[in-house]
Amino acid sequence: MDTASISALAALAGSVIGGLTSVGTTFVGQRIQTLADHRAHDKAHRQDLYREFIEEASKLYGDALTRTKAEVTSLVGIYAKISRMRILSTEPVIEAAEHVASAIVDAYLGPNLTVADVRTLINSNMDPLKEFGEACRRELRTQGYL
Repeated sequence: MDTASISALAALAGSVIGGLTSVGTTFVGQRIQTLADHRAHDKAHRQDLYREFIEEASKLYGDALTRTKAEVTSLVGIYAKISRMRILSTEPVIEAAEHVASAIVDAYLGPNLTVADVRTLINSNMDPLKEFGEACRRELRTQGYL
């Protein structure tokens, strides 16, 4: 082979390698970006679900402390959120959510509380959502979201 052919093949090989490198870099970059977007969406979705659960459970628990009769339809929402958690969340979060739902049902079955009773309950650090919040924080930290 003459020198011109070798130079041409070297130039062609360099172009091919450069093109493949560019395609590979673009692919890897897109993949990393897609994974980052997916993680951000997953984090936001979990946080929204946990926030909604906490808000609804708080309202139901407050209602349960002052009333002995629950509207079954009002309890459906909290169980629907627990079912959604079964898809996304770890076992400790689901178990903590189930304990919250159980505490709400127990509160409906118990006697009505007066304002003084509620104050005593608050002062005793009785918070049915504390375990749930801690489980959510541990999960988010383990997943690398915090």
